[in-house]
Amino acid sequence: MPTPFPGMDPYLERPSLWTNVHTSLIIALRDDLAPRLRPKYYVAVEERSVRLGPDELAFAVRPDVAIVRSAPGQTTEAASVVGPSVLTVELPMAETIREVFLEMREVGTDRVVTVVEILSPTNKLPGPGRRDYEQKRLNLLGTLTHLVEIDLLRAGPPMPMLGYTEPSDYRILVSRAERRPQADLIAFSVRQPIPTFRLPLQPGDTEPEVDLTALLHGLYDRAGYDLRLNYRTAAEPPLTGEDAVWADALLRRAAIR
Repeated sequence: MPTPFPGMDPYLERPSLWTNVHTSLIIALRDDLAPRLRPKYYVAVEERSVRLGPDELAFAVRPDVAIVRSAPGQTTEAASVVGPSVLTVELPMAETIREVFLEMREVGTDRVVTVVEILSPTNKLPGPGRRDYEQKRLNLLGTLTHLVEIDLLRAGPPMPMLGYTEPSDYRILVSRAERRPQADLIAFSVRQPIPTFRLPLQPGDTEPEVDLTALLHGLYDRAGYDLRLNYRTAAEPPLTGEDAVWADALLRRAAIR
């Protein structure tokens, strides 16, 4: 079943699902771009590790889970009579999260020409993950490498930029090295298809158009995300106001609510 939404499906933003969507979309984008960039460029899937604490992990990956159980052979009732009970508890631990992104590299020199980032909750959640990403972003903006930053998450504050005053659900930032500090920001809502954009490359090279709506909707079908989503409940984070009314009507017309 295809997604009922015209562009980004807000139900895909659920933290427990987003890691899968994020990685799958990166691979789909690689597979789309690689043949179109031959023979001058190749597309590399790169990764970094982010270490998160328990509170950050709950936001970024999955709902918070606490496990408490009695010691083997001892019931809570018996323990209250005999004396203090011995419980096995689970302690909060930091965990390392793997994030992937794309690099367009020049064949022969391996020089990174363009970096494509699809933001994850770890990038947008205030804390070490966001600080690390913002520092990497700042370092990259000081180089001759182009940056494309795709934000398909409504949760969390947008990345730092000046001149962005009108709120939007989603954003695509295209920062060309030769135009910095100016960049193109494409802001759009949940009611719109994801706008297309041109992938920046070296001067004189043909820049392919990137159609994220087609890529995401194709991925939705191939991955069977409809089998993992419950459109009878609210999205996470929930839509509000007129967007909630619009989405409810959309889902009812599609006979899935």
